[in-house]
Amino acid sequence: MGHITSSEKETFNFAKKFAKRLKGGEIIGLTGDLGAGKTVFAKGLAAGLGVKKNITSPTFVLMKVYQTKYPNIKYLIHIDAYRLKTPQDLIAIGAEEYFNRPDAVTVIEWADKIKKILPKKTKYIGIINKDENKRIIIFLPLVRRQTGSAIPSR
Repeated sequence: MGHITSSEKETFNFAKKFAKRLKGGEIIGLTGDLGAGKTVFAKGLAAGLGVKKNITSPTFVLMKVYQTKYPNIKYLIHIDAYRLKTPQDLIAIGAEEYFNRPDAVTVIEWADKIKKILPKKTKYIGIINKDENKRIIIFLPLVRRQTGSAIPSR
């Protein structure tokens, strides 16, 4: 089962509402094909946590840290693993220190590329392209098909 969105705005708003359920300490691993909406979801999450800065995917810098305006969550850590050659590259920049902070939420685009270094508590969200505008957002353990699309495990 998943939630269907029909536009970037709906995906953004869905993530913004989802952010209200966070308490701090969560790690959210986003998976999906290129253009699926991972960055849009991260932007909505940031808006829901009261981040005022413009959110862009940290593809070239790998990680960005934003201060939030949310009561128990001081930081949103935004990671993009797309360009990583190995998960150790993320460890080298100190990203792991944020994984256990109760005052932070970490959102990771392309999380499937670094799954072996992520804590077991990581919550995976798959975003599946159904057509140009329609997306299915899945909150289940995920497996990868050979095409790379995220699908729920059974």
